[in-house]
Amino acid sequence: MPRTARLTATAAALAAISVLATACTGQSADTASDDPKADVTLTFWHGWSAPSEAKAIEENIARFEKAHPNIKVDVTGNMTDDKINQALRAGGDKAPDVVSSFTTDSVGTFCNSKAFADLNPFLRKSGIDKTKVFPKTLLEYTQFDGNQCTLPLLNDAYGLVYNKTAFAAAGITEPPRTWSQFTDVAQKLTKLKGDSYEQLGLMPTYHGYETTPMRLAAQWSPAYFGADGKSNLVKDPAFAKMLTAQKDLVDKLGGYEKLERFRNTFGDEWSAEHPFHTGQVAMQIDGEWRASMAKEAGVAFDIGTAPLPVPDDQAADYGKGYLSGTIMGIASGSKKQNAAWELVKFMTTDTEAVVAFANAIHNVPSTLAALESPGLQVSPEFKTFLDIARHPKSSTTPAQADGGTYQLTFQDFAYGVEKGDVTDIPAGLAKTDQQIDTDIAKAK
Repeated sequence: MPRTARLTATAAALAAISVLATACTGQSADTASDDPKADVTLTFWHGWSAPSEAKAIEENIARFEKAHPNIKVDVTGNMTDDKINQALRAGGDKAPDVVSSFTTDSVGTFCNSKAFADLNPFLRKSGIDKTKVFPKTLLEYTQFDGNQCTLPLLNDAYGLVYNKTAFAAAGITEPPRTWSQFTDVAQKLTKLKGDSYEQLGLMPTYHGYETTPMRLAAQWSPAYFGADGKSNLVKDPAFAKMLTAQKDLVDKLGGYEKLERFRNTFGDEWSAEHPFHTGQVAMQIDGEWRASMAKEAGVAFDIGTAPLPVPDDQAADYGKGYLSGTIMGIASGSKKQNAAWELVKFMTTDTEAVVAFANAIHNVPSTLAALESPGLQVSPEFKTFLDIARHPKSSTTPAQADGGTYQLTFQDFAYGVEKGDVTDIPAGLAKTDQQIDTDIAKAK
């Protein structure tokens, strides 16, 4: 099970990390003085908590320690960005040397504050050309302003998971490829029950688990910032088009209030009571993990996966999607950075290690070699997400100095649009641009 970024839960932590800018000067590969061949113990913090995930981490660490018998790794799981931030601020022997985070939105702040060491010198010293190891989009969300302060550690791709049995019953023979087809299919799959639903084609509201404005906007290939670095929401028509299309779908499926009442009957996203598992929704915008979770929940229907639909005028780009993932970096305050780099290098660039970890926790691999590895376990449902990860027009949200705050600002505006509180979208986007630019200027 992955842990995707939860912006509202991490915004405060990301803001707090900025205080590290004056506290963490750190080292680089050229100045780190520790001997990576000396006996040493590293402290590694990560966010995974489920027993199967923790076991997968332990197995990867065991592979590393076998290859580097002089380096022992003290592992602590279930660590949030807030806990990481507090430890980095405190420094000392209790602070981690190596950190893994689920929140790609932290990258801009981690890099801007110098909380994590720039890995570019370490990559050069090791003779690693990062552009030949990692997909371009993953490099975009793991660096900021030229500072490669993190590297990708597995990858999440977002697409469409659907109930093939419900599709057949409705006479639908294939998943929708364009947004107009998507709207038609969602309506055909919806079965009313009084003032509620027996089955909803899709929960289109932004509170619907992974159905965030950022996931949907990716299908329009937006540019969040212009060449001048300023927020670009009102200038790029992609944002207004996405917001309008989503609001139209909300209205056609019953309206915001009716949909939200139904959504409040849903089970937890990570439980067997997820509405896709229970048949309450026939399509779900989700990641590569959902199909396997549905099977583990014992669903009685056939499952299909497909890329998310694209705007009708971008039909040729069908197959793209939103990408995110886990990140890994070295604390600037660590006195063991050369040894820490050996661990980061192994977990992020060693093909066998990346493939084994991906197989164990059902995530998309994060290196080009691992994506093509014959050792990768690929089911038909999983292959869809591998293809999305490989698609040249798949995209992500760019790193910024304010972390994910700019995304929160855009998300809050999108909430107002779907509820009907905002009627003048261009004027609202222009105001949102101003707020984003103000916040980023303060963060810098």
